[in-house]
Parts: sequence; C-alpha cells; structure tokens
Amino acid sequence: MGRAGVYVKNLSGEAMYQSFRPAALPPIPALNLDSHMIKKLVEANRNLVKLDTAAKLIPNAELFISMYVRKEALISSQIEGTQCTLDDVLDPQIDKNSNLDVGDVINYVNACQYAINRLDQLPLCNRLLREIHKELLSGVRGREKNPGEFRRSQNWIGPANCALKDARYIPPNVDDMLIAMGELEKYMNEGDDFDPLIRNALIHYQFETIHPFLDGNGRVGRLLILLYLLDQNYLSKPIIYVSYFLKKNQIEYYDRMSEVRRSGNYEQWITFFLEAVSAAAEDSLETIEKLDALHQKNVKRLPVSGRKNDNVRRLFDYIEQYPIIDIKKPASDLDLSYNTISNNVRKLIRADILKETTNASRNRVFCYEEYLSILRKDT
Repeated sequence: MGRAGVYVKNLSGEAMYQSFRPAALPPIPALNLDSHMIKKLVEANRNLVKLDTAAKLIPNAELFISMYVRKEALISSQIEGTQCTLDDVLDPQIDKNSNLDVGDVINYVNACQYAINRLDQLPLCNRLLREIHKELLSGVRGREKNPGEFRRSQNWIGPANCALKDARYIPPNVDDMLIAMGELEKYMNEGDDFDPLIRNALIHYQFETIHPFLDGNGRVGRLLILLYLLDQNYLSKPIIYVSYFLKKNQIEYYDRMSEVRRSGNYEQWITFFLEAVSAAAEDSLETIEKLDALHQKNVKRLPVSGRKNDNVRRLFDYIEQYPIIDIKKPASDLDLSYNTISNNVRKLIRADILKETTNASRNRVFCYEEYLSILRKDT
C-alpha cells in the first residue's frame, strides 16, 4: 500500500475499474516538517492572529461579515464553474429561481451560516457535513444528487460528461468511502499530532480525495477549511476567503492534491495549503482595513440628525451589508416607509455615498460603489 492509499479493482471483465482507497490519517511514515514548511506555518499563524485581532478591535466588523461570507461563497462556487458576479449575487431585483448560478451562491451563503450556528451544538462530524450538503443543494442544480446523503454509487472526476473509463480520478467505492469518512470523522475530533493548520490541510485533502457526495464536494470541502479554523479558535468570525487563492492557483490546487495520491508526498500539498491560508489572511486583513477606513470616512459625511431614531444612519449601516439596494427591500427590512427610505437615499446620494445605477423612474437601483470596488477584487 502506498503512503496515501492504494488503487483497488472493482467489478470484472470489461466493466472492471480501479478506485482509490485512501490510507487513514495521519500519514505513515510521519510528516517531514522541514524548515521551509515551518516558515510557512509560522507566517500563516501570524497572519491569522493579526486578522482575528483586527476583527475583534474594529467596532463595525459585524457589518462586514455577511459580505465576507458572500465573497467566499461566490469564489468557491466559481471554482466549480458557476458563472456569476458579486453584483449579480447582491442585486435585490435578480430572481434567484431564474438564475441558477446565483441560486448556487445564495445556497452556499445559507449553508455557511447554518454550519457556523450548528457548530455550537455539534462537533465537526459526518452528520454536520451531511446537513451542510443538504443546505447547499436544496432547490438548485444537483438537487437530484441526494442532498444530505453520502453517495450510494460510484462517482468520478474528469471532463464534463466523461465516462468512468475516461476519468482523471476515481474516488473510493461506496464501502471504502464509508470506512474512510468514519476514520476522517475520528481524526477531526481526536488527537493533536500536528499544528491545527497542518491538520486542516490533511483534513481538506482527505475529504476531497474521499469525495463522499455525488455533487458539491469541492464547496463542502472548502467550507470545511473555514469551519475547522473556527472550531480550533483560530478565528472568532468567518472573515477569511481561502477560495480566492485556490481559484487564482486552481490548476496547482488540483495538481498538488493529485500528487499526494500519486506519490504519497503530503508535504508539498501542506506547504501549498499554508501559503493559501497565509495569503488569504493577509488579503482579508487588507480588505477589512480598507472597509474600516471607508466606513470612518463616510460616517463623517452623513448628514447630522438630532433625532433619536437616525434613519440615515440606519440606512447607511444597511448598505454596508447590502451595498446594492432598491427602495422596496430596505423599507421592508428596516420597517420604514417607502418615502422615508427614498428621502434618505437622496441624502446619501448628495453625500456622495450612494450612486443610482438605473435610469428608470420605477424600480430604481442604487449602489455603494466605493464599498463594492473593494470587495470585487478577485471575484
């Protein structure tokens, strides 16, 4: 058996194929933590501490969190081929039922928020992964692929619509998959053999190698990276988008995991993963600092109101969560009249904060352009 696993024969005759049976974690022989990997590990840890500290110190960090989750959802879905932009996802007038790509991203956002809430009640376990999968595929493409259930048939990875015989990679057969997921669940919750970031790298690789679902494995696997960081108290809030680095280096991302299965070289994968986390933490920190500076600048631009209920400020806080708005939705969400929102939108336009993006007299749409331009990076 190779260090990472072994290929096993299934069926016979012309129907015969080989699937990969992964070895349980941790790797044997033990990982070789050379000086280069240790350096990457120290950098990643340091950048995560800086990011988490910033998120705790910035008073308005909560306003940014929903945007971070949406950005991670968008980029992770784009890795799988989803064709939509940040503006599509935020457009209050787009019908997610008519735009399946937007539906995929919205489901990822819901699955992420669901998973973070469930972490208070459940450990990282197979039950939680199945629940996340159900949220992810509910009512969108892939809903016929047994949402919320581990697969009961063989899956494979390759070009679109390729046959099993043309697959690039064939994950474990159903029996081996169930055993491997049981072992992975145990590994996620027991032992402290390595630094949690190294364990995170191993867990993500192992999950993607097992590929326990008929669809959505990549998105669940990347969400698992964030959940493990939260579970291990590396982050107090979901303010990192690791998918941005993985998308930018997508071919290398897949090649590095394939190399583990081919040669048993976990070390090269872990080094790459640590670079991804480090770069993502740096990028998130830079974004949160830019958003905070923009927040401070524009708070000073707001028209002064002596009222106890400052509706301009309420609308401003709202657009930091929903930077593309119409009049109707914020009126409903903030429980204010259509005319009140309309008047306050005009005030934010005069303050150079909002811009109208439509020329229509009805169903007008406005955007917080400075805010969006910061968030659009890498999407």
